[in-house]
Amino acid sequence: MPQPVHVAIIGSGNIGTDLMIKVLRSTGPLEVTALVGIDPESDGLRRAASMGVKAIPTGVNGLISDPVFETIDIIFDATSAKAHVYNAEQLQTAKPGIRLIDLTPAAIGPYCIPVVNLEEHLDALNLNMVTCGGQATIPMVAAVSSVVPVRYAEIVASISSKSAGPGTRANIDEFTETTSQALQTVGGAERGKAIIVLNPAEPPLMMRDTVFTLSEIADQAAIEASVQAMVARVNAYVPGYRLKQPVQFDLIEQPINIPGIGTFTGLKTSIFLEVEGAAHYLPAYAGNLDIMTSAAMHAAETIALRSQTEKAA
Repeated sequence: MPQPVHVAIIGSGNIGTDLMIKVLRSTGPLEVTALVGIDPESDGLRRAASMGVKAIPTGVNGLISDPVFETIDIIFDATSAKAHVYNAEQLQTAKPGIRLIDLTPAAIGPYCIPVVNLEEHLDALNLNMVTCGGQATIPMVAAVSSVVPVRYAEIVASISSKSAGPGTRANIDEFTETTSQALQTVGGAERGKAIIVLNPAEPPLMMRDTVFTLSEIADQAAIEASVQAMVARVNAYVPGYRLKQPVQFDLIEQPINIPGIGTFTGLKTSIFLEVEGAAHYLPAYAGNLDIMTSAAMHAAETIALRSQTEKAA
């Protein structure tokens, strides 16, 4: 029987707590050993202690000084972009070669969208999971790019205000910058733009994502088939991920100007998505938590399974 791969989670807020519960519920190769935070009274740390997970309320330095640190193989960072810069330096100095999976938009390591490029980065020491909006929309841009070169991609991620914790709110600028870059480097767009909307509606609305791409005129049936196939691949690890309505196409015959691209005529493809959360921590409207934590766990499980296979060989 393969030995479990031990993980720690830094960040006891919405994302870190949801991720902890997902790992505890999973029958996969991961075993969560510690949840790390800086507020001893946080709900996440209280839940960790009640569920048999070591709760460390003294941040990354508390984790490093704890004997449990020597048993950890993979660390998830669910804090903030600025905090991750410090955390990564401290962790990799204390234990060179430790694997980090970054759920913040710090973008120190390579961008990872599991269905698009995980296999290319299985050896990365610091894997960046981009953003919730990136995890939802970049697969769609990549699906279109696999059929026709995408000149421009624009995404709008709308999430419930109630599902956006302090870390998410502190990272709005990093969200737009990191997602925009990843639309290009991972999605394949020549130019990308990302927008996030924190929707205060009551009752809270589910996560919705809109993807627009501009390309040369291409086979619309082939694009739609590529999108449908990609949706199925993401849905394999994010069951609440789905198309909200059929893919739409519009021919742009009158030239329009795109900053950084110039005048354009061709095909506009519009893709409308909905992400329903698994309600492991916050209610089902928090699909932004679910897609981020599910993608991070999927990446870690893939890395862990490869490690177990190599050790068995």
